[in-house]
Amino acid sequence: MVVLNRIYTRTGDQGTTALASGARRSKADLRVETYGTIDETNACLGLARLHTTGDLDAMLGRIQNDLFDLGADLATPETGEPLSYEPLRIVAAQVERVEREIDALNANLSPLRSFVLPGGSAAAASLHLARTVCRRAERLAVALAGTPGEIVSPVAIQYLNRLSDFLFVAARIANDGGAADVLWVPGKNRP
Repeated sequence: MVVLNRIYTRTGDQGTTALASGARRSKADLRVETYGTIDETNACLGLARLHTTGDLDAMLGRIQNDLFDLGADLATPETGEPLSYEPLRIVAAQVERVEREIDALNANLSPLRSFVLPGGSAAAASLHLARTVCRRAERLAVALAGTPGEIVSPVAIQYLNRLSDFLFVAARIANDGGAADVLWVPGKNRP
């Protein structure tokens, strides 16, 4: 259980933060940047949920919880050293659930004939913003995984990849099932 009885601790005043293991890292560390960007994705979803209801809102609520799991996973790097607790890790079943939800949402959407511009309804625009932040988190996770001495679960990267796909489809759903999608018109404004 998490207990937060003090909001400020002053322990980060010198530009470092603690990982779940207690180890300190620079706030500019790639691992910290990665799980911070996952937190940013979660905040974007909170904004999007101001404009969603029903099944889509419930899906986004589950995803917000998953993103905290993913942040905890990345804040507890695998080092080969034993921990005094079982670290929380993102699991394949969470990726599979997102895949099922993508399939359910996408089932009644018409195929795209052009790229979709981020926009349309407030919900769709917010979901597109979350999607782009999620893609940045994915790029950071891939960079972290490629850093010598850093381990990132392949399932964590899969989750982020699937989540950005989910958010794209969710934005289309929020745009009246794709009917209100704003489509890219190549060269439209060229003289």
